[in-house]
Amino acid sequence: MLPQAARIVETQRENANTRTFVFDAHWRARPGQFLMAWLPRFDEKPFSLVDDDPVTITVAAVGPFTRLLHRLEPGDRVWLRGPLGRGFRPEGQRMLLVGGGYGSAPLDFLARRAKNAAITAVIGARTAADLLFVERLARSGADVQVTTEDGSAGEKGLVTAVVEPLLARGGFDALYACGPHGMLAALEALARRHRVPAQLSWEAYMRCGLGLCGSCEHQGRVLCLEGPVLSFNNCSSRGRSFTRHV
Repeated sequence: MLPQAARIVETQRENANTRTFVFDAHWRARPGQFLMAWLPRFDEKPFSLVDDDPVTITVAAVGPFTRLLHRLEPGDRVWLRGPLGRGFRPEGQRMLLVGGGYGSAPLDFLARRAKNAAITAVIGARTAADLLFVERLARSGADVQVTTEDGSAGEKGLVTAVVEPLLARGGFDALYACGPHGMLAALEALARRHRVPAQLSWEAYMRCGLGLCGSCEHQGRVLCLEGPVLSFNNCSSRGRSFTRHV
């Protein structure tokens, strides 16, 4: 899959460190899939899709590549490869979505695709200024709850403090989450404890996006090809039984 040039048609400021880029490209993709963005003579990096029609990504300025991307304006070109990987599959009528930090980016895409489901979303960040997509998820019809580590918005603490009692009350058909590995590991344990199927999007450093280099290996799977979304429907607390979604 060769990169194809796409022009930026719109940018949106999400917070002091994060911008959303809308391109003049139109794909068919699943929420949870990603693309590789290439700036010639510089580097190529992976980003979760926020939308596929038009193609949209949200980028935090955390390194040389992303800071350079933040300098681009409408009319500038970026070379894109995708959609890549395996995404979420909306299932059931009651969905619990959990996002931590930049992991909130693909969840609004998922909420918009799950048109007939009742959605509860728990969004966590370090501070109120770091929260992403809370308003977007609310506009998509989700019942949104917020946590911040410093207590500057919503409940003070981690997302698990809100997710655990929600799962304990029951009624959810599946849990969907994207965020840091520590958060996902804790959510996996909670989902297994409460016997709720889960689809977890594991973040990783992806260099090729094609399953060749092995840089994104996780639990014996190459995430850019076999993930990033791994799911399990075996709700036993013993062992792991992950499946992949096409």
